[in-house]
Amino acid sequence: MKINTGEIHTWSRTFTEEETLRFAELSGDQGNHHMQHDEQGRLMVHGLLTASIGTKIGGDLNYIAREMNMEFIRPVFTGDTITCEATLTAVEQKEGYKKVTVHSTYTNQKDKQVLQGTSHGIIRD
Repeated sequence: MKINTGEIHTWSRTFTEEETLRFAELSGDQGNHHMQHDEQGRLMVHGLLTASIGTKIGGDLNYIAREMNMEFIRPVFTGDTITCEATLTAVEQKEGYKKVTVHSTYTNQKDKQVLQGTSHGIIRD
């Protein structure tokens, strides 16, 4: 697969109450803020479920993450549509693989940043 420094990949999804509750069950994180509706009838989506949008992009690239750093900036709620924009900030050819650095920015439907992160990993040739 040919990839280049500076490439941008995006993916969006809208989080539902059902999948937020399923993630709570799967992860064991059933904190009140994920299980009780707010005054607008929404649940707060888990940060790691939000961050999982980037794994779709990683899967498309056959990217194997070795390190991830995330900053959770503002909460995400059920019904929010989040877009992850992943920029390949470094691509270095090695023997049999590419060493890749990714910077990701996640924004909601109001164009407010909710999460940002960096990742280092590889893509096998």
